[in-house]
Amino acid sequence: MPNIKSAKKRVKVNTIKAMNNQMAKSALKTTLKKFDTAVAAGDKAEATVAYTTAVKAVDQAAAKHLLHKNNAANKKSKMTVKLNGMA
Repeated sequence: MPNIKSAKKRVKVNTIKAMNNQMAKSALKTTLKKFDTAVAAGDKAEATVAYTTAVKAVDQAAAKHLLHKNNAANKKSKMTVKLNGMA
């Protein structure tokens, strides 16, 4: 347990930031799952809407450094291939 005032503040701030990152990652995963569900259901219109939402979420996560930029590009590429592969 920290004794110095600034160290106590760092612990508090780090806890809050970790929680915010965890919530953002969870929201991102939910968005990606919604896209996968729409693709699995075969609904092209719903998948297209979910795709645009998912791409935006991935871009925002990469901007916040929750994802590496190459990982974000990889996720977007795979989603595009899935969407274009629908009949």
